[in-house]
Amino acid sequence: MTTEKSLIDCHVHLAALPDGDNGCYISPKMLKSPLFRFLLWKHALKPDKPREANQKYLDDLLTELRASRHVQKAVLLGMDGVYDQNGRLDQTHTDFLISNDYVLKTAQAYPTELLAGVSINPQRRDAIDEVHRCADAGAVLVKVLPNAQQFNPADPKYRPFYRALAERKLPFLSHVGYEFSLIGKDQSVGGPDRLQLALDEGATVIAAHACSHGLMLYEKFLPTFLDLAKRYPHFYADISALTLPNRFRMLLHLRDHPEVHDRLLFGTDYPLSVFHLAAWVRVAFGTLRDMIRTKNRFDRQVAVCRGLKLGFRSLGDIVTHPQLSQRP
Repeated sequence: MTTEKSLIDCHVHLAALPDGDNGCYISPKMLKSPLFRFLLWKHALKPDKPREANQKYLDDLLTELRASRHVQKAVLLGMDGVYDQNGRLDQTHTDFLISNDYVLKTAQAYPTELLAGVSINPQRRDAIDEVHRCADAGAVLVKVLPNAQQFNPADPKYRPFYRALAERKLPFLSHVGYEFSLIGKDQSVGGPDRLQLALDEGATVIAAHACSHGLMLYEKFLPTFLDLAKRYPHFYADISALTLPNRFRMLLHLRDHPEVHDRLLFGTDYPLSVFHLAAWVRVAFGTLRDMIRTKNRFDRQVAVCRGLKLGFRSLGDIVTHPQLSQRP
């Protein structure tokens, strides 16, 4: 196993409390949710001191990233809101919003370690202008979560949006499968088949969580993943969250499909935990012991996936961008 610090984590969430200046938003319902309260507790964040809390979250992330033996950079992901039929922000149905300006500003403050993964809901009326604005500001990809952002990626009216992404060479990273974290969503739009329109318009597409469904019962999206990988050379998937108990079945399936390992990109889904459960009885005891002793989440993701013989690449292998080639 190489110890070269060269990987880019393409799936790291930038969490932030609204501070009156960063353009972020959290709904009252979300503030009371068990998941959000757990995040505050786990990171010892004080909601009554948003600026301090936001900096602490960032400091914790940077500390762990800098300590990693394998990962040199992380793509910070924003989270756009829900938009109405007129393309205006619908705050009533938006639970969580991490603004693109905050993502871009944060990445620019730490250019050797952090990259900007902005979020643009194609339903917004200025979506195409926002693609160009963010590309000019240094964004390396666009992240969406259709289930929570309440749009259908397969809607033909988004063709111009996908063409803009293709023109600016910004990968389209879309959540796939069931979404647990946010409230009030349409789970049906999380299917990877909905991403074919973006592929047909020439956009590079990255399906999050390796197209896993996320409900542990069975991986119904595996045939779709294999089909899209076969038909579209610009279709990829990240391995974020694949060690979670509800998703590791896909990890185990993909071990048997080495023909698509060159389409898998490294990601963790930070700040979520990285589990070693999938490796039990499937790797040598010494290898498992090393996984258990590895506390750094970036390195544990590497250790578990490589230990299970799951091949993957780094975002910098498929995207040409000045910041992706810079070494710390």
